[in-house]
Amino acid sequence: MRQTQPSDLRGLDLNLLVALDALLTEHSVTGAAERLRLSEPAVSRALGRIRRTIGDPILVRAGRTMVPTPHALAIEPEVRELVERVRRLFSAAHSTDLRTVNRDLTVLAHYAMAAVFGPALVERAATEAPGITLRFLDEGHTDAPMLRDGVADLEMGIIGDRAPEIQVAPVFEDRMVGIARRGHPLVRGTAIRLEDYVRARHLAASRRGRRSGPIDDALAHQGLRREVTASVAGITGSLFFLRNSDLLGNVPACAAPMAEQLGLTVFDLPIETPPLPYALAWHPRNDADPAHVWLRDTLREIMLAARPRD
Repeated sequence: MRQTQPSDLRGLDLNLLVALDALLTEHSVTGAAERLRLSEPAVSRALGRIRRTIGDPILVRAGRTMVPTPHALAIEPEVRELVERVRRLFSAAHSTDLRTVNRDLTVLAHYAMAAVFGPALVERAATEAPGITLRFLDEGHTDAPMLRDGVADLEMGIIGDRAPEIQVAPVFEDRMVGIARRGHPLVRGTAIRLEDYVRARHLAASRRGRRSGPIDDALAHQGLRREVTASVAGITGSLFFLRNSDLLGNVPACAAPMAEQLGLTVFDLPIETPPLPYALAWHPRNDADPAHVWLRDTLREIMLAARPRD
């Protein structure tokens, strides 16, 4: 009887391995068919293929029953182990217990986004995936393609130009609001007049030191210009700066609670500015990774729960 060479896997059918495991367990074509929820003729055909492939009868008649051959008895433990390993392999993405996962996950995000959404993510991880350690890297950490290179697992915030293979999932649109020290003479409650806003001195938040942005563009469309007299590297730094200054600043509305916790007044801008489209981005190699799925789903839930309500 011709035997398949061990190195030739082109004709290998994993279904035969599952059928062999059932036959060795049941010692019966009928029993194996019931276990596999197949017809008896289908299992009989599978047994015939197994016999031809292995070069051994596997099960032989002994009166009214069937008994395994010595070779079948010898390979039974290995067959069972192989079937279990294959099942674990193909069900890993759905059955992984996140409480047993130990790994680092890196989120690429603006410092302000990390400050707003990061604490809740860390608390969820402590409960649901305690072996996961979270790292937050500022979006200006490097100009390298961090998602593609695997330096970062997920990007959160306003997603700029990315390689075409990068997956991007929109979460919600935010807006800019103004902030000032408590008691600022130009801010009345939660509003400020456009003329007062324009004549005030302003603080810009930019990691590249830029002093103009979408607010200035919106003002320019109305023939107006504000005076930006200073800039800092990020939104979080601007919050502390403005506590002791008469300058006006601005933050995304999702960061307004953080500003209020520091004693700052939050007000609506007197001019309409473009929306801030927050999204999550990741490399497709992580699509089915259980820890990454948890990270994406959990962060999305946290972001949606914290989004400002008009």
